[in-house]
Amino acid sequence: MDKSNNHPDDELLAAYSAGSLPLSQALCISAHLEHCQSCGQKLQQLNHVGSELMQQLKPSKVSDELKNKLLGMLDSLPQDIAQEQPREIDSRVPRCLHQFIDKSYDDLDWKRVSADIHSAELCRDSNGARVELLKIKPGGSATTHTHMGDEYTVILEGSFSDESGLYGQGDFLVRDENDQHTPVATQDRECICLAVTEGPIQFTGFLHRLLNPFIRRGYA
Repeated sequence: MDKSNNHPDDELLAAYSAGSLPLSQALCISAHLEHCQSCGQKLQQLNHVGSELMQQLKPSKVSDELKNKLLGMLDSLPQDIAQEQPREIDSRVPRCLHQFIDKSYDDLDWKRVSADIHSAELCRDSNGARVELLKIKPGGSATTHTHMGDEYTVILEGSFSDESGLYGQGDFLVRDENDQHTPVATQDRECICLAVTEGPIQFTGFLHRLLNPFIRRGYA
């Protein structure tokens, strides 16, 4: 049974299936898929179509030099990789984030963004996008803002609402420069989100707008 009500569109899923998405966006799709059976079924269909198309391609000849180089690379891999002991990671953490999190969300270097929000940056994508976790305390809210680039969000724990509706675990959201919103966590528990921003946010309130130049500078 699906836990989410908001999903990536078919174009994003097709790009994910083809392996053509940036890492940052692919992480969000992967996190969503762990909560969404319907998108998982769509992905299987897209993968099947992709495999059928691949089989119709004519194979290209590969030189012996390239073959030998590839085999040499395989032989040089450490032999003890398979013997590494698996880490015990909190089951709440999506599998796609295990590479960034040792055991649980509590192990991250959370930094205070405001009285209501803390963030933990996971990585930067090659396209400059920032990948981070956001933690909003129960009933806490973000300042009203828009974006200087696309923002992808997947709710991992809890829920929040904005001007467009209420969102819960697994929901996948995309916001751009045309969207202005004020996320507010529900009162029952804290909300943890995976967020990818391809540009800094822009506060729209009269006083908070004074902070925008500092945000842009810190984003670079």
